[in-house]
Amino acid sequence: MPGNVIIQTYNPDNFSIICSQKQSYEMFYETEIALREQLKYPPFCDIILIALNSLDINEIKNTCEYIFNYLKENLDREQFLVLNPMPAPISKIQNRHRWRIIIKGNMDERANEVLNNCLKNVYDKNLKTTRVTIDVNPNNMF
Repeated sequence: MPGNVIIQTYNPDNFSIICSQKQSYEMFYETEIALREQLKYPPFCDIILIALNSLDINEIKNTCEYIFNYLKENLDREQFLVLNPMPAPISKIQNRHRWRIIIKGNMDERANEVLNNCLKNVYDKNLKTTRVTIDVNPNNMF
C-alpha cells in the first residue's frame, strides 16, 4: 500500500537514507556487504565485546590492562585483533565507570576457552566493584 514517510535527520546525505528514498534494498545490501567484508565485520567475522563497569576507576583500568594483556598473549594474533581498552561512549552511569575491549575474529573452541579462562582469572581476583561481561556479536556496543 503506498504511503508517505517523513524522516528527520542531521545526515540527509547518509547512504542508508538515500537508499531508503530510492527504495533500493539491493543497492544498500550490495554496498553494505562489500564494506563489511572489507572491514571484517559480521557476517565475515565475529565481534566480541568485553564490557566492564566499576565504581573504582583504578580497579577498572587495572582489570582492563590485565584482560588486554592476557588476550594478546593467548589469542592467535593471525586470527584475532584485540583493540586497546577504552572508555565506553557513555563512560559513566550512576557513578559506575564503563570501559570496553573489542575483539574481531572468528570464534572457535580455542577462543571460547581463552575467554572463559580469562573471565575465571578475573573473578578469582575477588574484585570489589568491577563487573565484567563478554558478548559475542552484541546488539549494543555498550
